[in-house]
Amino acid sequence: MHPIIKLVSQRLALGILLLFGASALIFGLTEALPGDAAQAVLGQSATPEALANLREEMGLDRPALTRYFEWLGGIVQGDLGQSLTNKLDIAESIGKRLGNTLFLACVAAIVSVPLAIFLGLLAVRYRNRWPDKLISAVTLTTVSIPEFLIGYVVIYYISVKLGWFSSLAMINDSMSFWQKLNAIALPAFVLTLVVLAQMMRMTRAAILNLMQSAYIETAELKGLSTFQVIARHAFPNAISPIVNVVMLNLAYLVVGVVVVEVVFVYPGMGQYLVDAVTKRDVPVVLACGVVFAAVYIGLNMVADIVSILANPRLRHPK
Repeated sequence: MHPIIKLVSQRLALGILLLFGASALIFGLTEALPGDAAQAVLGQSATPEALANLREEMGLDRPALTRYFEWLGGIVQGDLGQSLTNKLDIAESIGKRLGNTLFLACVAAIVSVPLAIFLGLLAVRYRNRWPDKLISAVTLTTVSIPEFLIGYVVIYYISVKLGWFSSLAMINDSMSFWQKLNAIALPAFVLTLVVLAQMMRMTRAAILNLMQSAYIETAELKGLSTFQVIARHAFPNAISPIVNVVMLNLAYLVVGVVVVEVVFVYPGMGQYLVDAVTKRDVPVVLACGVVFAAVYIGLNMVADIVSILANPRLRHPK
C-alpha cells in the first residue's frame, strides 16, 4: 500500500475510534446526571406510579448498556430519535440548525482566515516596528476577552448606540441571502475577533521561523525584497502549520459557537443544545453532542491529513 494512503487510512480509523469513544463519554455523562428524563417531563410532583409508567414507555427501565448500543445503532442508520419535549424528529431539527450554524461559521471563516494571514504577513514584513506591535496588541486583547463579553459590548455600542444592526440574529427560510447576511453581521464579527489572533500569530511565528533558514538568506543575497522573500519562499513552506491552526479554529467556529449563538439568540446548534439542556431533553443533548464531536474530530482529521500531504517529513516519522 502507498505510504500516503496507509497514513490517511490510519487517521480515518483513528477518527472513527475517537468518535466512538466520544459517543460513549457523552452517553455516560448524561447517565450520571441526577434524575432522569421522565422526572423532568412529569415534574417533582409526579407520583411513583406515573414515573414508573413513563420510564417504561421511554425505555429508561432497561440497562444503560442496552440503551447505548440501541442509540448507537440508530445513529449509524441516521436515526437520532425524537425530542422528548415536542416529539419532532431530531435529525430533521438538527439539519436546519446545523445549516444555520455552518452558515454563520462560514461567513466568519471567509472574513477571518484571509484577514489573519494578511495581518500575519504584515506583522512579519514590519517585524518589531509599530505595525507589528499594533496588530499583536489588538489581536491579543480580543482573544483575551471572553466572547460573551465582546458580544454584549458589540450589542451595546453597534446595535443600541449606533443602531446599525439588530441585536437579535434571527433568520428564517423566507429571508434572502443578503437579509441573512445583515442579520448575522454582529455574531460573525464577534467570532472573527475571537479566532483572528491565534491564526495571525501562528502565521507570524511560522514565517519568522523560516526566515532564519539558509535558503532565505540566499534569497535575500540575490537582491529580492522582503515581500518577495516572504511571498515566494517563506509562506509556501509555512502552509502546513498555518493550515493546521486554521482547521482547528474552523472547528472552534462550529463547536464553540454555543455562547455567541445564545448571546445573539441565533437559531443554530448551540442555541438548540442550550434549550435541550434547560428542558432536560436528553435525546437532543446526545444528538447535539455527537454532531459536535463528529465535526470537531472531522476537521482535526482533515488538518492532520493536509499537514501530512503538505510536509514530506511527516510521511516518514522516525
